[in-house]
Amino acid sequence: MKRISRRNFLKVAGVGAAALGLAACGGSKSGSTATSGSASSAAGSSTGSVNTAGFTVQYGPNPETLDPALNSAIDGANTIITIFEPLLLINENNEVIGGQAESWEASEDGLTWTFTMRDGLKWSDGTDLTAKDFEYSFKRMANPDTAAPYAETCLGMIDGFEAAQAGDPDALNVKASDDGKTLTIVLSYPCSYFDKMAAFASMSPVQQATVEANGDAWCTAAETFVSNGPYMITEWTPSERIVLSKNPNYVGGWDNSKIVSDSITLLLLEDSSAAFAAYNSGEAVLIKDVPTDEIPSLTKAEDGGDFYVDTILGTYYISMNLQRDAFKDAKVRKALALAIDRDYVANTIMQGTYSAASNLVGPSIVDAQGYFYDNANGGSPYIAADYEANMAEAKKLLEEAGYPNGEGYPTIEYSTNDSGYHVPLAEYLQQTWGDLGITLTINKMEWSSFTPARRAGEYDVARNGWVMDYNDPSNMVELFCTDNGNNDGKYSNADFDAAIEASKVADVAEHFAQLHKAEDILMEDMGCIPVAYYNEFWLQTSSLKGTWHSPYGYWYLQYGYIEE
Repeated sequence: MKRISRRNFLKVAGVGAAALGLAACGGSKSGSTATSGSASSAAGSSTGSVNTAGFTVQYGPNPETLDPALNSAIDGANTIITIFEPLLLINENNEVIGGQAESWEASEDGLTWTFTMRDGLKWSDGTDLTAKDFEYSFKRMANPDTAAPYAETCLGMIDGFEAAQAGDPDALNVKASDDGKTLTIVLSYPCSYFDKMAAFASMSPVQQATVEANGDAWCTAAETFVSNGPYMITEWTPSERIVLSKNPNYVGGWDNSKIVSDSITLLLLEDSSAAFAAYNSGEAVLIKDVPTDEIPSLTKAEDGGDFYVDTILGTYYISMNLQRDAFKDAKVRKALALAIDRDYVANTIMQGTYSAASNLVGPSIVDAQGYFYDNANGGSPYIAADYEANMAEAKKLLEEAGYPNGEGYPTIEYSTNDSGYHVPLAEYLQQTWGDLGITLTINKMEWSSFTPARRAGEYDVARNGWVMDYNDPSNMVELFCTDNGNNDGKYSNADFDAAIEASKVADVAEHFAQLHKAEDILMEDMGCIPVAYYNEFWLQTSSLKGTWHSPYGYWYLQYGYIEE
């Protein structure tokens, strides 16, 4: 994984970002995401003949949504980045390049950003696309009626955002020129990583006429789907496949000469055994959902095989519904957290594919000096590694909360989708929390209903996770702000919110100091339970070339092709 020096971080990021690339949202079906790996060579480097007909991959089930403003899952974002294009892009070298905007600049005070659009931009239906489409899309995202989970993360730094959230989306200080050639965005505070944010999948434009003509259904069928990326949806059979075809009207930042495959077929498979069968039959050339019981028999890529494992910037954690009486006492939440043997989870249940997590913000996330993880909590993990001592403390805390040996504590339900290690982890929690005297039942849900239910608070305890959208701890810590759309546990602490607000400053040292304070508060409250740090694992045939992976979870297929 690429790291940057402290000096270069300050040079590039100033207040808070040094984002190496933007990615993908809160979590995938599998709980794992793609990384920057070497599974594929760059497009154009083929030594054999190139088959341009197309290829088939599997990286998730039927998406919850492909509306850029509403998506919050990696699975959906992987498709969105292929069929849509924001103002800017992150290329294969994790560099910011022009997307729909050919150039951009920030004012000296960092508050005014101006984007100049490319000439000849088109929607996939052949109609003109201008800066006015971005103005509409950003204001739509800020509109509370849209209920965009990423609204605050993507737009919260823009002047007028609070007024927009209060019901006046036109207050958002985003303005297209009369000729649609430029887009001017005024921020309420300096955000030097705003160029990376402008490359984020959720910041892709949507066509106003299509949205208004079809309502929420505009993004549910190929017939009504209008996009602006290098590929477009031409076939969509729910829970079976989505077929992407080259967009003949595409104008943008990707190199058209490298977009060579006529089509990309996405197998919408939730069952990992079905995905594995598709891979073994040759139907799919890449699958993300590998059956965990097959992993011991697979040969890793570094040993000449087709099984890839890489680290990424993300944390697998457990959300507790803090609106439920069962979780309102912090002593109970701490007891549940301490009763988990993270080393056993990471190395036995997850077969060493993940790493034990003692903090919310994991390794390799930047800080004012060095890395945030190393400097958190005075250099000590929030959850110590001594499991026996932790378990003893958990039993003590539960007794102090009024539930000796779990007596009187209600039965609670753990919600998860059935893929990867989610159910084995649930079964482990059932056992280890049972040692506290707590009865846990397991609710296995379809992916399509799991995330909406979790977001709506229709659960007791649920698996959760986050993969960084940019390399700044704010991206993960701010999830737990009272009003954040991705705050699935409904955590609320005024001191925590104040620390996050105080972090929004140009002073780098103060920015990170306040984020450390916020994480301290969150972990003292145990507003969520960190379990493991993500790694990605996948199968990919050597014939698939031109694709690459972001350390933030995106899978880039635009330049993909089959070498024969």
